Amino acid sequence: MNSLISFDLNKNLQELDGNDWGEPNYNSGLVVTCHALRTKPLKDFTAADLRIMIGQQINSEYLIPMALELLAKDPFVKGDCYKGDLLASVLQTASDFWDLHPDLNYELDNIMIEVDCFIEVLSPLAENYNKVRGNWA
Repeated sequence: MNSLISFDLNKNLQELDGNDWGEPNYNSGLVVTCHALRTKPLKDFTAADLRIMIGQQINSEYLIPMALELLAKDPFVKGDCYKGDLLASVLQTASDFWDLHPDLNYELDNIMIEVDCFIEVLSPLAENYNKVRGNWA
């Protein structure tokens, strides 16, 4: 994969999009977190930060490429909730985003091929395990 990132990771979202949100006008943990993440340098973003912001559909044009680079290394990377939560967040991105960014959609397709292969191999093994060892679900 060639780098999908064509912007300065030393900058924050506020600097990149030129939009200062100011102070949060609603005192919820999510709102406060999203406002804070807008001023955090992108190079310091974690999988959890990406999951939160992508889940809120904030600055997807910057954050999806970063997420895809992480997912290409480990499709099941864990943010702050569960293994694969970043992928789940990316998969919930609106289809019009993917229509506008076919290069990113192509990269997601490649990641999903890997995920599908993983599931295809493990599903029958998990079924066999369940039969032999009992119901673990």
